Amino acid sequence: MNTILLGDQPVGPGHRTFLVAEVSQSHDGSLGMAHAFIDAAADAGADAIKFQTHIAAAESTLDEPFRVRFSRQDETRFAYWRRMEFSEAQWAGLAEHARARNLVFLSSPFSVMAVEMLARLGVPGWKVGSGEVKSLDLLEAMLGAGGPILLSTGMSRWEEIDEAFARLRARGAQLVLFQCTSKYPTPLQEVGLNVLDELRRRYDCPIGLSDHSASEYPAIAAIARGCDIVELHVTFHPRVFGPDVPASVTFEQFSRVRDARDSFALMDAHPVDKDAMADGLSAMRNTFGKSIAPSRALPAGTALTADMLTLKKPATGIPADQLAKLVGMKLRRDVVPGRLLNWEDLAS
Repeated sequence: MNTILLGDQPVGPGHRTFLVAEVSQSHDGSLGMAHAFIDAAADAGADAIKFQTHIAAAESTLDEPFRVRFSRQDETRFAYWRRMEFSEAQWAGLAEHARARNLVFLSSPFSVMAVEMLARLGVPGWKVGSGEVKSLDLLEAMLGAGGPILLSTGMSRWEEIDEAFARLRARGAQLVLFQCTSKYPTPLQEVGLNVLDELRRRYDCPIGLSDHSASEYPAIAAIARGCDIVELHVTFHPRVFGPDVPASVTFEQFSRVRDARDSFALMDAHPVDKDAMADGLSAMRNTFGKSIAPSRALPAGTALTADMLTLKKPATGIPADQLAKLVGMKLRRDVVPGRLLNWEDLAS
């Protein structure tokens, strides 16, 4: 249960951190913009692209308030969800485009109808938003469709996470648990990297970070802590219109996260044998190390005392740790402080 597959990519301990570019509603209802996000995510090095599949009539009502009042064209939140909808054929085109760019195609459903449609498109896993942890009808539909369930915990207490984990695991579900904080944007002091460690301690499954900070640093720090999967909201520019943009990173920032991830993976894949490394650096050891030298000019026949000896570069003469052994020995010939001592300078 510690490793799942998303597409053909393993996600879990011992594998490179899986990176998800989260579009959310940043396409603003434009199919062309949604396709543009796919190309940008692929170019930035994402492993997966994730959308959100909203079907207004199946998930919302006219009573739903705006999370933030951002739109001049949508009179209601319901109207906004309607504007964010794509047809099944359009979603199929997005999924095909993502796969053509070697991206795993994911989309969070917010209704049973959305689950059923995405299942027909062959999504390889189910991302559950933080507000849907107790949506039993939605979770039941995902269980019926099959595939790993990626559960965000941004609004949940530990007892609620325990309950959700136990319920889904009892049904045989493969799970990923995400730490996130449902603030948009999330202040860095509320990202909760420590929760990643606690999630891994408590639960036998891969652990993820779903970040809304608009900074690349939480993702990089999470990867360094061994996080199995990281999801970042993305935008083309911080001034683009949309409610999720303030919580998003640019694709340039996403690329820096990718570079950090790949660098960490490269280092982790090549553990160093410290002794072998030191042996292979013998030339450098000689250059930077020190040997024994006279501290002043000394004539032949001098019996050496400690104050007549010092340590100087390079480490190609008598080793520094032999200094005590030289005290009391006599010089066979004259020596000067500009040259290292060697054993031939000393009487046997």
